[in-house]
Amino acid sequence: MAYRGIHRIPLFLFILFPFTFLGTYLAAVWQGHVEEVFPYISDAATYSPESCVFGQLINFGAVLLSIVIYARYCEVCQFYELYDISPRVIKLNKLALWLGFISAFGLSIVANFQETNVKYVHLSGALLCFGAGSAYFFIQGICSYHLHTIANSLLVAHLRVLLATVATIFFFVAAICGIMSHLQYDGKDPTKWHRDDGGWVLHVISTASEWVVATCFCFSILTFHSEFSVMSFTHPQIYLDTDHILIDQREREPMAS
Repeated sequence: MAYRGIHRIPLFLFILFPFTFLGTYLAAVWQGHVEEVFPYISDAATYSPESCVFGQLINFGAVLLSIVIYARYCEVCQFYELYDISPRVIKLNKLALWLGFISAFGLSIVANFQETNVKYVHLSGALLCFGAGSAYFFIQGICSYHLHTIANSLLVAHLRVLLATVATIFFFVAAICGIMSHLQYDGKDPTKWHRDDGGWVLHVISTASEWVVATCFCFSILTFHSEFSVMSFTHPQIYLDTDHILIDQREREPMAS
């Protein structure tokens, strides 16, 4: 029996991620854990109870994101088998699969390792999430040009490349300005960065850029909604080796008699 409904996952993620980011931000500001002006997304999820809610929702989102990434991989493979598409697409598709999984893994690291507890692990997760994620969506944009008229419109291909390009640019801006701002920082708590702590302008540019990258990712995920609406899936086929069960059954029958 075929099941439809996988197209709801990109739409759900498009709602889940902004809801989580904005919800934890508002909660952190309300409790005085961060400043109101553009904190990092993860800064708003550093202290409990925001960190607990953030971690739970983002972990759930990372799993769903992995499903979307794998579904997209299978979709491209299916079109490659059915239509005359350049072999380059299948190579890009495999690369995108691994980059997508790396990005989802980095997202889970960001959710579970808070910046104030394990800073370098948290930053490594952020680099994996945003760096590999930007590359993933850029590759998907390239694949969309090859799938033009088959799976998506030319407008969708343009949109995906545009979102990936913007995300990549602002990812580097966030990383570079973030490093430079921390070199100039002389305050006590970077989650409460004040104007007189040094590096304020660079800090705001970095944090605002991170929010732009996250927004681009959310819209990029949403672009899969229409394509997935024509997809269906079935339960996986299970193959059970019953040889050992039959042997055990034969051994038990004489004892039972």
